[in-house]
Amino acid sequence: MFELISQPWPWYVAGPLIGLVVPSLLLAGGRCFGVSDNYRTICAAVLPARVEFFKYDWREAGTWNLMFAAGIVIGGAIATFVLNDGSDVAISAATAEDLAALGISDFTGLVPSDLFSWSALSSPVGFISLVIGGFLVGFGSRYAGGCTSGHGISGLSDLQLPSLVAVIGFFVGGLFVTYLILPILF
Repeated sequence: MFELISQPWPWYVAGPLIGLVVPSLLLAGGRCFGVSDNYRTICAAVLPARVEFFKYDWREAGTWNLMFAAGIVIGGAIATFVLNDGSDVAISAATAEDLAALGISDFTGLVPSDLFSWSALSSPVGFISLVIGGFLVGFGSRYAGGCTSGHGISGLSDLQLPSLVAVIGFFVGGLFVTYLILPILF
């Protein structure tokens, strides 16, 4: 059993399991999948009644989603510290070549330490990538009314036109950053 859960699952198993999330949430009270709403919930809990946007009953609306986000963190910790066998993440040779051309050479672990480490954060490129990029992702998900997972999984399965527009925007933005911004930064 440990061997089964400690290795990557094929797309034909993982995809349908992700697809079952939406009907499960709908059956559990009409909830939508997404993570970015947790930012609003946390701010409403920490800064009650100071900002109009955060004045709502977060206990009723967001407690289940906070538990979901906590599960993501706990699941990530289990995957990193319990299920991780120390092998590198499998990426294609073409991706490794493209990353090496950008100066990223360490492919050990779950993420490249050239990008995701304290030493990377102290460099201008690392600061722009992690802090500025993180702010833009957070701002963009709020502006778009949800994150990539919420729009891509829940919104598209509900046939919501705004989610289709948002997902197209996410892809266009990702292509823009990949082919125009990253080569300038690196």
